[in-house]
Amino acid sequence: MTLRERITDEMKTAMRSGEKDRLSLIRMLQAAIKQREVDERITLDDIQTLSVIEKMIKQRKESVVQFEAGGRADLAAKEASEIEVLTSYLPAQLADAELDALIQEAMAATGATSVKDMGKVMGIVKGKAAGRADMGAVGARVKALLGG
Repeated sequence: MTLRERITDEMKTAMRSGEKDRLSLIRMLQAAIKQREVDERITLDDIQTLSVIEKMIKQRKESVVQFEAGGRADLAAKEASEIEVLTSYLPAQLADAELDALIQEAMAATGATSVKDMGKVMGIVKGKAAGRADMGAVGARVKALLGG
């Protein structure tokens, strides 16, 4: 079962059970996927669909920070619950040891020695860890290992 099929099945389940908030979020996710397909004139595979989900999670994390700073705990809680639902579509996250091994492997493969080589390392790591790691945190780790 592809990720798109899973999302569609969960939308149907949310409709049947009357979960209006979950249904609304899943429809929003499907619209974002469809929008990207129309914009790029392609059919998204699972990896590309994961990138759409990750983008939506990132947007909601930023919103939580803004709502908390503005004293809107109710809206921050709504965004946090949406993050939980979206996170359920991501594959299991890599453990720190697995991530470090992946970064070391990429550094060895590219011969990276300085921060100038960070892009090469990130390209390899991103391909292997798509959807299974926060790329912002990975970037910080790579930069630290390369002496940045």
